[in-house]
Amino acid sequence: MENSNKKLQELQMLEQNLQNLLIQKQAFWLELNETEEALKEVEKSGDEIFKVICQLMVKTERSKIKEELSNKKRILDARIKSIEKQENIYTEKIENIREDLIKNSKK
Repeated sequence: MENSNKKLQELQMLEQNLQNLLIQKQAFWLELNETEEALKEVEKSGDEIFKVICQLMVKTERSKIKEELSNKKRILDARIKSIEKQENIYTEKIENIREDLIKNSKK
């Protein structure tokens, strides 16, 4: 019985961690979509591009902003992939614990 309680606590902790990961993943996806849209707008725009810094709008070079956005996109892609790996690990552990709990409850 004590082992089942430990497994149940571990299951709850893993599910909470998975939920937190999914929230992070969603936030990164939103930021990635915004970055991709910004890159599209940079491609469409003329030579004058402005960047908002704090409460200032500053003129910047098109190539510079394009490079910044591309780097940000690469970082966000990497973060999402990392989260997806963690998500798979948690999901597998959760499934294993659930199977163990079901087996033990039938005994």
